[in-house]
Amino acid sequence: MPRHNISTGKKSQVANAHSAGIRASGEFLFTSGITPRDENGDLVGAGDMAMQIRQTLSNMEDVLQAGGAGFADVVKFTVFVTDIVSFVAARREGGTGLERAMTAAPALTLVEISRLAHPDMMVEIEATAQTGQTELHNSPS
Repeated sequence: MPRHNISTGKKSQVANAHSAGIRASGEFLFTSGITPRDENGDLVGAGDMAMQIRQTLSNMEDVLQAGGAGFADVVKFTVFVTDIVSFVAARREGGTGLERAMTAAPALTLVEISRLAHPDMMVEIEATAQTGQTELHNSPS
């Protein structure tokens, strides 16, 4: 399945870990907004943006794998945060898993919002991934 990262070569785009756009064909997996909850549904990392990003991306990876994809197949992330300054600081510090999630340089939109579904939730991420597999893993029968 062809995938082409779009870049205009502008200085402002060259420094980013994401692409300005992606042209892709084939089958796609669209995730819901994935949040920083553990396997029991409890919120992880209240007040800790880096921990919430790690948990969210771990949950995202589970969804992608169940749909026959991985981070390398993601063509677009949309990230919703309640504090953009904390998100940027956590991203700069590293150890959030964002480096691995961004390996394919997908398109990315980062949006600050006033709140999420839980009062202590700081991040929610959705993804669109390109996948050619028609058989889903761990799908309900």
